[in-house]
Amino acid sequence: MPSLPRISVILPVYGVPEYLDECLDSVLGQAPGDTEVIAVDDASPDTCAQILDARSRLDPRLKVIHLAENAGPGNARNVGLKSATGDYVWFTDADDLIAAGAFAEITARLGHDQPDVLLIDYEDYYAGGRTGPSPGAALLRAAPAGTFTLAEQPALLSLTMTSWSKVIRRAFLAEIGIAFPPGIHEDVPVSCAVLLSARRISALGRVCYRYRRARRGSFMVTTSDRHFDIFGSYQAVFDLLPAFAQSAGEPVSDAVRAALFERAIWHYTTILGTGGTGIGAARIGGLVPRGARRMFFERMHKDYRRWRPAGYRYPPGARGAKFRLVERNAYRTYAVLEPVNQLRVLVSRAASRLRA
Repeated sequence: MPSLPRISVILPVYGVPEYLDECLDSVLGQAPGDTEVIAVDDASPDTCAQILDARSRLDPRLKVIHLAENAGPGNARNVGLKSATGDYVWFTDADDLIAAGAFAEITARLGHDQPDVLLIDYEDYYAGGRTGPSPGAALLRAAPAGTFTLAEQPALLSLTMTSWSKVIRRAFLAEIGIAFPPGIHEDVPVSCAVLLSARRISALGRVCYRYRRARRGSFMVTTSDRHFDIFGSYQAVFDLLPAFAQSAGEPVSDAVRAALFERAIWHYTTILGTGGTGIGAARIGGLVPRGARRMFFERMHKDYRRWRPAGYRYPPGARGAKFRLVERNAYRTYAVLEPVNQLRVLVSRAASRLRA
């Protein structure tokens, strides 16, 4: 029986001293003895470096790289990848947790399917211990057994565009030659490149990762112009579609193009609406600064017009209504309706928790 594949866990570390020990415990407490954990200290201005050095002296599986200057999580992942020797790499975040028992199931699935990329499920983890399911849980559970391509399952592009939700074959990642760019939303080009280029995708419909939701200091709760980086991330993906098709050995299908287009536009609208009502007269802050929201919306509109595939049909329900407004560049109407939609979502989620 062949040996199970080795995993290199790559962990960018910056500004999370209160979470770092718990994260390391969740990894080292269950990882096999040949696992490689590469923690990249991104010049963190606190006690993270000391925590990492102390833990590495106790566990030889933990390798620590200290960077002289802070350059962001993308650069830290790239640095860690250069030092990785495992068969597969798993880019995790230092404020999150690996779910109990996840390593055993992941390595077993990797050994059985030998995929280019394994998609895994996660749960939202809130302060106080409350958890919530991922939006893509049902889609992952319904994925075919064994391996498949994105052309066969284009709906998988609707899953989260995070690097921690994928375990990637290291040699395959080197072959496609994609690196994490600077800035935020840096996971998007790598996630899309991996899915578009892979000839063997596998899915594990089991919670393997615990994503710490709404953590203070996280970019996903911080109002900033840097969220405009999302446009460059998807631009890179659409620019490289021909190269991804060549790597996969087949043209990008109409269904995949439509799914990628829909994923990009929906991602934009999610960023614009996250952090309160997002836009409108209610004056509840969102990720995009209030004074920049009209500009953000206009960028969405331009990308919609540029990338809408021929024959594309609107999705049903509220998503389709949003897409129509984006297509028409109807910012004022969008601004009025978005707070109502946000309230509807909050009420629906609260009702779901009560039923549970």
